[in-house]
Amino acid sequence: MKEDINFLQDTFSHAISVFNEVTTNFSSQIEFKEVGTIISITTGIAKVSGLPGVGFEELLSFPGEVLGIAFNLDIDEVGVVLLGDYWHLKAGDEVRRTNRVMDVAVGMELQGRVIDPLGRPLDGKGPLKEGKRLPIERKATPIMERSPVTTPLQTGIKVIDALIPIGRGQRELILGDRHTGKTTIAIDTILNQKDQNVLCIYCAIGQRASATAKVISTLREKGAMEYTIVVVTEGNDPPGLSYIAPYAATTIAEYFMENSRDVLIVYDDLTQHARAYRELSLLLRRPPGREAFPGDIFYIHSRLLERSTHLCDRLGGGSLTALPIIETEAQNISAYIPTNLISITDGQIYLSPSLFELGILPAIDVGKSVSRVGGKAQHFAYREVTANLKLSYAQYEELETFARFGARLDENSRQVIHHGKRIRLCLQQNEFTPTHVLGQIIILMALTEKVFDKVPLENVKDAQEALVLATNKISIKAKDNIKNNKGLSSEQKKEILEIAVKELSTFFKETQ
Repeated sequence: MKEDINFLQDTFSHAISVFNEVTTNFSSQIEFKEVGTIISITTGIAKVSGLPGVGFEELLSFPGEVLGIAFNLDIDEVGVVLLGDYWHLKAGDEVRRTNRVMDVAVGMELQGRVIDPLGRPLDGKGPLKEGKRLPIERKATPIMERSPVTTPLQTGIKVIDALIPIGRGQRELILGDRHTGKTTIAIDTILNQKDQNVLCIYCAIGQRASATAKVISTLREKGAMEYTIVVVTEGNDPPGLSYIAPYAATTIAEYFMENSRDVLIVYDDLTQHARAYRELSLLLRRPPGREAFPGDIFYIHSRLLERSTHLCDRLGGGSLTALPIIETEAQNISAYIPTNLISITDGQIYLSPSLFELGILPAIDVGKSVSRVGGKAQHFAYREVTANLKLSYAQYEELETFARFGARLDENSRQVIHHGKRIRLCLQQNEFTPTHVLGQIIILMALTEKVFDKVPLENVKDAQEALVLATNKISIKAKDNIKNNKGLSSEQKKEILEIAVKELSTFFKETQ
């Protein structure tokens, strides 16, 4: 009897130990998750209940691999911005927390690819390798970790490089009415970065698919996709994707900047970004302000553009240059969004519909355009040959308006108009034909020294092409000084001017 009791006790003890071991292993494998429920669905927005621990801007997972960002954290519900095709979602569907914020894949394999803001490839070249991921919302670089903007970013566009120079690490706004050539200036700048060791990112925000396809086709034809990343959202995509697109593109750019690369990013355009955010805010019942935009519309753009900078040498010396694009209505640059962006950026390039209609391309209004970094980021050679160019052009435009009334002009005024017409023609440029630095220097020097004044207007274009071809006659020492940003000696200036006079002499003619 005693042996039976001992046997039962041993068996019971063994059973208890096995049970404890099984339950311990089982509990260690259990993963607890908060699960919520969709209350309602509207255009790009879902209202969710049952997620008490969710954080602001946390990523949520919906059925069908749809993601969303928690935007409104109310007591009874959470307002979620949806980031994908949400038409199959319905009230009652489960929603799960992911315990992470929205992030995007970064890495060298992104070069030459076309992706959406979620990092999914759109170019049919296969999936991207899973690598490092970074949050799309990141703090801007502290001011003590930045360096001054001193290195020029050449656009290849004469009027910009000469009169409105852009530096690496600068934020230069491009604004104007529809169909005035804003995107063309940005694409020309990307094309001019070939062999300049500058990585380019083109972010299309809510653009027509045909317009984006045209841009990508141009980049491929000109060989620019090798050093370019394209981030795309189309007009029929959910507004949430348009909202996160510039932040995702900036995070990708920052990865390269932090690896000591110079990066150029184009936001085309932030008008669509602002409208997408307004749509989301109104659907989330946030209080509207001026022009129905929410109160933090300034902040969403300032925190984006403040991430563009030139890092100090201790952090690698990389730079991120931003070219945000804004669309104006009826030439009103004092509207709400344009004035916000003008106050955030380091200058603006304004494109005039009036100049565009006259065929003056690029249609840049020099009087309303400015670079707040200016000559500090410009080659010394430009400063020497363009010192009085902007003043001469401004005087010409003023006298041109006055002369339309049929007033009799003195000889000095006629000379100003005569010279101004050559300035305007020399600053004109066809799209996708960037001019290298040497070509610009010799043209601008001949223009400043009034060598072009003897060339008939109809021959100015051919004369410029002849000067560009003649740059191979410039001495190696002068070329090196220009390339290394050392300026030109008086002998070198004289040499370049003599080359210009000799080349243009075949076009000289007695002009009125």
